[in-house]
Amino acid sequence: MMEAYSAYWHNLFNFSGTASRKYYWWPMIINYILGIVLVALIQSIAGQPIQDIHSFSFNTLSNIVLFLVWLATLSVKFRRLHDSNHSGLWILMEFVPLIGTIWFFILMVLPSKANRWS
Repeated sequence: MMEAYSAYWHNLFNFSGTASRKYYWWPMIINYILGIVLVALIQSIAGQPIQDIHSFSFNTLSNIVLFLVWLATLSVKFRRLHDSNHSGLWILMEFVPLIGTIWFFILMVLPSKANRWS
């Protein structure tokens, strides 16, 4: 689990190669759990909802963290698509409402196949 999460961050700018299901799903699960815990912690310390915190340093830091997580997630999605022998352009399926999200989820669950990226 920690190996997969470490690889997630080490491959932040790697949009080629492959990522197995384990190397995709563990970081997604860990990020959701960390997000929930951090938001709850910040809200309890600040004593107000996170949307009501208007501090330049807080907003700047949170935007940087969000961008890095988004970039790492985007790169692991590309590598996961490659692992199931699909082009990275399949990521555009996420923009199709409902059907695209379901189809992209199915693509993320597919087993590894021999491909040109590995």
